[in-house]
Amino acid sequence: MKAELDLGDRGARAESVTEFTRRVKTLLEGGIRPGWVRGEVSNLRAQASGHVYFSLKDAGAQLSAVLFRGDAARQTVKLRDGSQVVVYGEVSVYEARGQYQLIVRAVIEDGVGRLQQEFERLKRQLADEGLFAAEKKRLIPLMPAVVGFITSPTGAAVQDFMRILLRRGWRGRLVILPAKVQGEGAAAEMVAMLAAAQELGIFHLLVIGRGGGSLEDLWAFNEEPLVRAVAACTVPVISAVGHEIDFTLCDFAADVRAETPSGAAELISSNFISCAERAGRAGEAMVDAGEGAVERARERLDHARSRLRLLTPAAQIEQGFLRLDDFSNRLAAALRSTVQARRQELGEIRARLAQASPETRVQLGSHQLLSLYKRLQAASPASVLNRGFAIVRDERGKPVARRAAIKPGQRLSTEFKDGSVKVRAEE
Repeated sequence: MKAELDLGDRGARAESVTEFTRRVKTLLEGGIRPGWVRGEVSNLRAQASGHVYFSLKDAGAQLSAVLFRGDAARQTVKLRDGSQVVVYGEVSVYEARGQYQLIVRAVIEDGVGRLQQEFERLKRQLADEGLFAAEKKRLIPLMPAVVGFITSPTGAAVQDFMRILLRRGWRGRLVILPAKVQGEGAAAEMVAMLAAAQELGIFHLLVIGRGGGSLEDLWAFNEEPLVRAVAACTVPVISAVGHEIDFTLCDFAADVRAETPSGAAELISSNFISCAERAGRAGEAMVDAGEGAVERARERLDHARSRLRLLTPAAQIEQGFLRLDDFSNRLAAALRSTVQARRQELGEIRARLAQASPETRVQLGSHQLLSLYKRLQAASPASVLNRGFAIVRDERGKPVARRAAIKPGQRLSTEFKDGSVKVRAEE
């Protein structure tokens, strides 16, 4: 009661937690402008929603930060615990916990901003000098017999490079030219190796490169002395630095840029593989052509042997015997055909003589008379009666052929096979 009385006496009232927090939020968000903050990433948590939560810390303080999904998707820097970064964002208050945090909009690696500016400045300067001009680029030899690789002999890049060349069956000579590829003095060592390679005069192609890394890791390949040495090299140069997304000034100065050291190995061996495949196909074609020629020659030889066998005396005698047998068979067949034809003609003549002889004519007349007699017998009245018919005769014995010729009461005689019967016609 005493506290309430004191507040009332002073003309003030107690704020709720929400009201107080909102007042703090208004003061912080309105009073602190967005800006850059440098620190070390810790407590990194990537949520399924796509939001990324982490803390920025240094030796004296710690700051909560959040990178929302849309902003996170646009970043090229991969956050990890312990990495040093510079972030751009604005302060915000999370009222539910009464906690202020930094809403991050952009992330760069610490030092990248300065190095990137230097990269762009030197790139413009060298480009203006014509160092990167396309007309200065030289063609990479299709089949380099001796290749020099300027790189760290202990790095993973050289192992990948050699493994790909071996796997693809490259038959050239590879010389590793050892040099530092990172840190102080790396660019100077690579410049020295470029000069030594040119003095040796044995290389058809040079490769300069290393595996991937941050911009700081790859910076030696952006130093002006090395870039100028690559551009001035009398031996064609392939720059194979980092990963596909990494670009260095050596990439622009070299005659060809490979995305990775492995890509450079594939580029070098691709023409060899193509030529080897063409040579293999040509070899197969030559074998096929040779086998075809041998087969055709064998066929001609067999044909010649056959002709020689036909031209030998023994073969000629055999052919004579075959022709003699053939003539004999044909003569016998002709004789049989002639005899058969004569026999047929003789038979026809005998038949005509037989038809023309008196005996044949008498027999023919007898046959004709007998035939006529049989026909007369078949037509005689007795033959008709024998078939079951009867003959009606009038009083004078004449046959009656029609019913109209008979008068009522007229006497008639009906003749059957075995006799006749007297009848009278009724009315």
